[in-house]
Amino acid sequence: MLNAGDTAWVLISAALVMLMTPGLAFFYGGMVRAKSVLNMLMMNFIALAIVGVLWVLFGFSLSFGDDAFGGLVGNLDYAGLSDAFGKLVGLASSGPPAVPWPGPDALPLLAFCMFQLMFAIITPALISGAIADRAKFWGWTLFVAIWVIVVYFPVAHWVFSFDGFTGKDAVGGWIANQLKALDFAGGTAVHINAGAAGLALALVLGKRKGWPKDTGRPHNVPFVLLGASLLWFGWYGFNAGSALGANDLAGVAFTNTTVATAAAVLGWLLVEQLKFGKPTTLGAASGAVAGLVAITPACGFVSPLGSIAIGVIAGVLCALAISLKFRLGFDDSLDVVGVHLVGGLVGTVLIGLFATKSVNSAGADGLFYGGGFKQLGIQVVAALAVLGYSFIMTLIIGFAIKKAGGFRVSTEHEVSGIDEGQHAESAYDFTGMGGLGHSSTFPAKPVTKLEETKA
Repeated sequence: MLNAGDTAWVLISAALVMLMTPGLAFFYGGMVRAKSVLNMLMMNFIALAIVGVLWVLFGFSLSFGDDAFGGLVGNLDYAGLSDAFGKLVGLASSGPPAVPWPGPDALPLLAFCMFQLMFAIITPALISGAIADRAKFWGWTLFVAIWVIVVYFPVAHWVFSFDGFTGKDAVGGWIANQLKALDFAGGTAVHINAGAAGLALALVLGKRKGWPKDTGRPHNVPFVLLGASLLWFGWYGFNAGSALGANDLAGVAFTNTTVATAAAVLGWLLVEQLKFGKPTTLGAASGAVAGLVAITPACGFVSPLGSIAIGVIAGVLCALAISLKFRLGFDDSLDVVGVHLVGGLVGTVLIGLFATKSVNSAGADGLFYGGGFKQLGIQVVAALAVLGYSFIMTLIIGFAIKKAGGFRVSTEHEVSGIDEGQHAESAYDFTGMGGLGHSSTFPAKPVTKLEETKA
């Protein structure tokens, strides 16, 4: 029967995940220059509008409808959500058969639909940080619309659509059902997916003017910490909400999310202290996000001690990974690759080491719990499949929009201010700041090694 408590928890979790997108906007917005902050806020905010409409029209159906092409994408049975009213998911006696995930109680299909919508919204928003300071707003908007159709909806079907969940004989995606990879809340579908796309777009749009000598100093570090805090808060909906019930598994995911994130902050700050002699506020915020990313796929399958290990490893590796863009020469403005791609890979793969059925009987035992290398290999295959598909398809979409002349702003607008060039407005009244103009708000100075590590 329908469980009102579980339904309420899923709806509350959906609202928490929705808050993550404005939180991400502040997190990214604080890291860009003062003349680019509105553009960054808008690049995130527009995802709420574009994806929200597409999800209702056909996105949910392509993601969670009965499989249409051998585990690759769903059909259009739920297009427009006209066939979704009054339907339940997850319980045999109320329609669909019972499945190991999420458990024995039913949920209204529309509650589940709205919860998953928020995942679909934040995933393309994450990509925006890789191309900060140089993308046309309408080119970005077109990219979001095409990308979620071609990349996110199919990948969500692969990872999140379980056989029998949305219908009696419904067939889901190949990663969830044939490969049987474990991903509790989106390490592959969200973070590896967005990180690989961010790398591809950074290559398509090229480097910012003056990079790497001028990396663009963060104009408002308090914004960054505020955004990270909102993300951490909303992430409880992301992870604990993915239990799809107010139950013990939600408590496990909540606990693991907390301790992994805390451990990642310590790991990141330790790297900064050892390399540069100073821990930074920016590093603490970035470490928190790295930990949140890494624990996302694992939070429902590992113990709290395993979560601490995953958090520390993610904090250290992501802190080290952000310097790769300088060595390899790609301008990932806000380190989407170093945090989301690397963090997503860390969390997804480490499930193969730290997963234990004592936490979740529907999961598997990893290598450290006597499960051998099997699950580890499965996790690697899932991670690489999503990475490769997202990277290749994003390259194609990005180059097509760039070829049409609709992706990169003019040099004049990039230098003088993308906010005024793209939106005809400014975040700050510079005339009221002692006469300081855009060019003198942040006097030029040599970029230090510590500043190169900003994420």
